[in-house]
Amino acid sequence: MPRAKQYWLMKCEPEAYTIDDLERDGVTTWEGVRNFQARNYMRDDMKPGDGVLFYASNAEPSGVTGVAEIARGGYPDPYAFEKGHKYFDPKSDPENPTWMMVDIRFVEKFPDIVPLAVLKDTPGLQDMMVRGWTS
Repeated sequence: MPRAKQYWLMKCEPEAYTIDDLERDGVTTWEGVRNFQARNYMRDDMKPGDGVLFYASNAEPSGVTGVAEIARGGYPDPYAFEKGHKYFDPKSDPENPTWMMVDIRFVEKFPDIVPLAVLKDTPGLQDMMVRGWTS
């Protein structure tokens, strides 16, 4: 039986990268994630074709600004091995990498930001697992 398409909420602060940047670039790497649970999702679960809700965090207002898709599944984050890079991790080993990344592809920009409260109240999304989400 084929694997069901998964959907992922991926957060980015607007001063770092926006849905407009992704639209311009078409495809980008999603590097620098230094959270073990998120790393595991990227390594084990995010597959090409999965959907991405692109979430602008620490913005006013915060919310989903568009849709992307996983273009390339998890692979080692090379910046973890690059001395002097802001994502360098001296404990990460290229033979057994600690940190992973994925590539995402632009799909659509929303005309309006969709706030988290709207997602919480949308039928079918009540059981969506989002870190820090409380019903």
